[in-house]
Amino acid sequence: MADQQVWENVLPPVSVPSNDRDWIEEHKVLASAEMKGEQVTIHNVRNAEFFTYRDCLVDYYDKTFAIGDVQNVDFLVVPFNEQRALAHTMLSFGLADGDRIGVSVEVRLEKGEEYHPATGLLGQFELIYVVASEQDLIRVRTEHRKCDVYAYRGKATPQQCQQLLIDILRRVNQLQTKPELYDSISNNCTTNIVQHINHLAPGRIAQDYRVLLPGFSDQLAYDLKLIDTSLPFEETKRRARVNDLALKYRDDPHFSARIRGESITR
Repeated sequence: MADQQVWENVLPPVSVPSNDRDWIEEHKVLASAEMKGEQVTIHNVRNAEFFTYRDCLVDYYDKTFAIGDVQNVDFLVVPFNEQRALAHTMLSFGLADGDRIGVSVEVRLEKGEEYHPATGLLGQFELIYVVASEQDLIRVRTEHRKCDVYAYRGKATPQQCQQLLIDILRRVNQLQTKPELYDSISNNCTTNIVQHINHLAPGRIAQDYRVLLPGFSDQLAYDLKLIDTSLPFEETKRRARVNDLALKYRDDPHFSARIRGESITR
């Protein structure tokens, strides 16, 4: 009992998850989705222009499309500069019109808060599913956070991609009324991607240290043939790095196609 009291005095109390806090600008608004038959409308897709690591001008738009227009999904990995075994991971869904919808599971920060993996274990942060343009999600990391960004082409079929996005959007809506606490080990960017995939295909991604150390998650995705395996992994990784092209084409209306070296249909 004495040991328990010592730890209670040292550790901060676990927060009760809430959507009602003084959030930083980029996390103020939650996305939501309406799904009616084959039509999907995502509200509050973020399209922020960042000027520094955190300072930004935030805009939002609604995106309506047929779920059958979802054609592919890419896996984005952003290693931490200070510890390459750790990384932020995201998904990017490609539509038939060439547009893309990015999904980034993040710590939802209040003004004055800063994230660290250690404090992320202590029940101090809420979780947010950011639904945003690729320009938003990629350029802030390549230009202002000075991180490497790797975009790996997924091998899922269009139907699998559609099911995956629907599963994610259901979680997006759930967080509107049932906020959750972020956890650096069990409820983070990578574990949520794994949970969505395993929900649709039970056991597809087994327990693996590379989920806990997501700086290696691209190697895991390669080994499981979730991403393109037509080249050796090291060459796949070299080609997946988009930093230089993201800077070159930062204002190009075909940003997503340009950073992937795709031809532009006029």
